[in-house]
Amino acid sequence: MQILGHQRILELLPRLRTQTFLFTGPEGVGRRTVARWFAAGLNCEQGFPPCGRCASCRQEPHADYLEITPQTETKTGRKARLPQIRLEQIAPREGSEEPSLLDWIATYPRFRAKVAVIDGAHWLGEAAANALLKVLEEPPAFARLILVAPSRELVLPTLVSRSLEVGFAPLPEAELRTLTQDPEVLAFAQGSPGKVRWALEHPAEFGKLTSRTQGVLEALRAGPAPTLEALKLLLEHEEALPYLGRRLGEVFAVESPAYPAALEALSRAQEALSAYVGEDLVQTWLALKLARL
Repeated sequence: MQILGHQRILELLPRLRTQTFLFTGPEGVGRRTVARWFAAGLNCEQGFPPCGRCASCRQEPHADYLEITPQTETKTGRKARLPQIRLEQIAPREGSEEPSLLDWIATYPRFRAKVAVIDGAHWLGEAAANALLKVLEEPPAFARLILVAPSRELVLPTLVSRSLEVGFAPLPEAELRTLTQDPEVLAFAQGSPGKVRWALEHPAEFGKLTSRTQGVLEALRAGPAPTLEALKLLLEHEEALPYLGRRLGEVFAVESPAYPAALEALSRAQEALSAYVGEDLVQTWLALKLARL
């Protein structure tokens, strides 16, 4: 299993006896990949780094590895207002078809250690977080739990206090250049190998993102109406606003007051969209704000 970067973390993890970790850092930087590598090494016949050849390394899916991710749909099948890790994903509930974390982690591993990853720990509902807290306080000796979140500030303090934080920083561009030399892809990735791989694996979608971002930058000079039309196309992509923010320096002088004001407008728009404020309203407000700046 090849990991790009994070060499100090890879050297440190096998030596730690901690049972609960909090992996923090930007999206796509490698937190989940390292969690899988850690689980593989704990169960590998040869230890770290995992050999990739033994019975444990070859098992897919692995019986001793569990990932829990936020639900993006309500129980009626509608898109949820906010993603959430629900109680039944953590604790057993009558009528639930899926096995819960507490059920899964209570049984002995098939190999050496059970590793559970709570991906998006900042989306834990209050009831789910309280249920998880019980296992964090007294985890089985064979268990490791890894919480994954953008930052410790977004995770409930009761969970943070029982975890060892491992911070993942963006990778230097020199390391990303082992994946690609494309300057547009490197500018988009901002130190994230996951974003590099996405751009390389989805060239058509990446090309659409870059061309539509360029369209917004050109429309800004033409006024609010053209800017709004360009934004509507651009915002179909979830990485649109962060990428647009990194390219605003092509239109606004970085030393001018308009530049930080434009970045602030993008940040507010991102927060509004995350809170499911109407897209039309957010797009109109942002187009007016950027065009006036």
